[in-house]
Amino acid sequence: MVLITSLSLFSFKGVSTSGINIPHLDKLVHFTFYFFATILGGLSYKEIYKKEQSLLSAGKIMLLFSIVYGMVIEIIQYSFTENREGDFLDFLANSLGAFLGFLVIKHLLSKRVF
Repeated sequence: MVLITSLSLFSFKGVSTSGINIPHLDKLVHFTFYFFATILGGLSYKEIYKKEQSLLSAGKIMLLFSIVYGMVIEIIQYSFTENREGDFLDFLANSLGAFLGFLVIKHLLSKRVF
């Protein structure tokens, strides 16, 4: 989450991306960050609270946390940064990544991997 926060709030104004021309690449990055954050967070949460939490409930907690966290980051970008912009489509990409990460956790649970 520290990496996501850092990359979401720091300015990359001087970084040249002229060699990379992939449409909507930033949305894919947002999706990927929150997809893996939800999976890793759910697995970590389950590991910390082995007896108290099931993997499914840990996944639900991380899904909710990731969606709220993504919304807060976009609000902070919109309100408090000069070189970053809050974007509703970024929030949707964050949320979709988190939701699909949760579905992966749910799938792992149905396979009894953990």
